[in-house]
Amino acid sequence: MNTRKKKRFIAGAACPKCHAMDSMMLFLEHNVEKVECVQCGYQMTQPDAEVSKAARASEQLIGVFKPE
Repeated sequence: MNTRKKKRFIAGAACPKCHAMDSMMLFLEHNVEKVECVQCGYQMTQPDAEVSKAARASEQLIGVFKPE
């Protein structure tokens, strides 16, 4: 059973590994967004919300820009 759904190419995106243009494909696998290069097979996965939250926990806000 194939668990990949909604394969979409990302226009103008370059692979961070092989630098091929327009080769990045976005898909959903086991309810996780993944991006894969169709040229070299490099994959990136969206981190869980808990992981992202923990990674930013130690950052401090310096200021907020408010244009007048």
